[in-house]
Amino acid sequence: MTTTMLDKAAIKKKYADEREKRLRPDGNAQYQRLERAFRDLATDPHTPWVERDPVTDHVTFAFVGGGFAGLVVGARLREAGVRDVRIIEKGGDVGGTWYWNRYPGAQCDTMSMIYLPLLEETGHIPSERYAHATEIRRHCVRIAKQFGLYEHALFHTEVIELEWLEPKKCWRVQTNRGDDFTAKYVGMGTGPLHVAKLPGIEGVERFRGKSFHTSRWDYAYTGGDGDGAPMDRLGDKRVAIIGTGATAVQCVPHLAKAAKRLFVFQRTPSSVDVRDNRPIDPAWFRSIATPGWQQRWYDNFVENQSQGTPTEDYIMDGWTEISRRIREAILRLPPSEWTPENMLAAFEDADLRKMEEIRDRVDAIVDDKETAQKLKAWYQQLCKRPCFHDSYLQAFNEPTTELVDTDGKGVERISETGVWANGRHYEVDCIVYASGFEVGTDYTLRAGFDLKGRGGRRLSEHWQEGMRTLHGLHIHGFPNAFMVQPNQAGNLVSNVPHNIVDHAKTIAAVVSHAEAEGFAEVEPTQDAEAAWVSLILGGNGSLLGSPDCTPGYYNNEGQGYTGRYRQAQGFPGGAKAFFEHMERWRASGTFEGLRFGNDGTEDHPRSAEMP
Repeated sequence: MTTTMLDKAAIKKKYADEREKRLRPDGNAQYQRLERAFRDLATDPHTPWVERDPVTDHVTFAFVGGGFAGLVVGARLREAGVRDVRIIEKGGDVGGTWYWNRYPGAQCDTMSMIYLPLLEETGHIPSERYAHATEIRRHCVRIAKQFGLYEHALFHTEVIELEWLEPKKCWRVQTNRGDDFTAKYVGMGTGPLHVAKLPGIEGVERFRGKSFHTSRWDYAYTGGDGDGAPMDRLGDKRVAIIGTGATAVQCVPHLAKAAKRLFVFQRTPSSVDVRDNRPIDPAWFRSIATPGWQQRWYDNFVENQSQGTPTEDYIMDGWTEISRRIREAILRLPPSEWTPENMLAAFEDADLRKMEEIRDRVDAIVDDKETAQKLKAWYQQLCKRPCFHDSYLQAFNEPTTELVDTDGKGVERISETGVWANGRHYEVDCIVYASGFEVGTDYTLRAGFDLKGRGGRRLSEHWQEGMRTLHGLHIHGFPNAFMVQPNQAGNLVSNVPHNIVDHAKTIAAVVSHAEAEGFAEVEPTQDAEAAWVSLILGGNGSLLGSPDCTPGYYNNEGQGYTGRYRQAQGFPGGAKAFFEHMERWRASGTFEGLRFGNDGTEDHPRSAEMP
């Protein structure tokens, strides 16, 4: 479709109207946690709880979280000669979000070649372009076994206190299992997708049927399993699923085939483009898997996600197509017209054309025209996480599937026997909450503890005016502590594992240097941390989730990332610029911005005005 000026004005007005319907003053506060009355919904359905004695020993490195972050950091530390690495994980095994998320159809939405870490080191060949949850979880176990990370691990265990002991130059770690041990270094990889949330709907606790969150899928009730076996116990059940984000896009097709009746409650439709998943040919894989191949693929992906001019696209999927479309629209402008205003206008024009294509795809697939209209996303593609799937829209052609569109208002309330929406009661046997995870809430709330650093100062105090780090990893006043997360760093939301892989390289390099030189502690200087925050604040933000977008976690539920939240954005210039910066930083061997010492003094300053 060619977008005329009249089309553009009308579509932008439609975007604004749809956004206004969904704005709420409570932002993230509209959701509730799986605790108190909902504690049973957080129970681990996968691994039995095993009683054990409290641990009271000492390890060199303790890492909070057994997902990709803990596994990759642990692997790199083991390679560097650190033998006693302890993972502390609230789940019953390694895997992090992939331990919990076993709902039908669960799979990564970034290509397996760059999503699954340490493929080169383990020799694993992904079975398909977008691996399903079981394969990802088994790969996590593979990493843990290969690098000896089970030896000191603690499962079904949550940290409740991390405190720096100044005289001993180590961290005291206390858990909900009575553990009270020490570690010279600590790492935190609690992840952005591990604290499940429920919608703040009246009456959730009153429902007398079966209910669960997608991250605690109850196969004992539905039948089937995480490997794709049919959910044969839903044939006589009426099922409601609340939420139509990325998780629902993956599991709705399976529910549509299994349930007697499926009601899909929608506040905001997702944009759903072509997925084109297919098997990976082992012969082809072996032909490209020469030494260093995975790093080359990481580099190629960020090159294609950046504002540069890549000569080749290894991935060739929806993510790189988004970036290519934006890049080509800008490059069509004469260089003399490369102003921020013209570039933004070029981006908007390209996005309008793409979103019209995605909306046209809905019309082409969904038989019922009224349903098709309600499934169309009226916002820019990067306002909410883009979805890619080849069966979701088709599910609404099933005679047993009904879309309940709430026109932006959401479900009204839950009764003892069902769901109220649009003034109508839907009687159901089961409610599935596809309501996602906490994103944008305070880090200490999501982590479940408030780090206590030098002088007893809490992390929440240090970050009272906003996030402050060096490289998104080190925090002044919190020696020997490493925070593995994407903010103030790569912030590559389309491939979170790349952020982890890069941080792991830095942690291994810093710890190796400290151990080789006999230093007791390492932390960023105050000046280096301040310079890094200033650098972050000097950036231009992101094309993701602007405040003008429809509400979602990309824009802090419509409230935008302003004030103290502005400091949580990524490195200026994007992920490619950040990873190149860190590669130069590590290669220099000077550890610029860090202070290594033994008694809290400047024994080995490595500081500079700019990190």
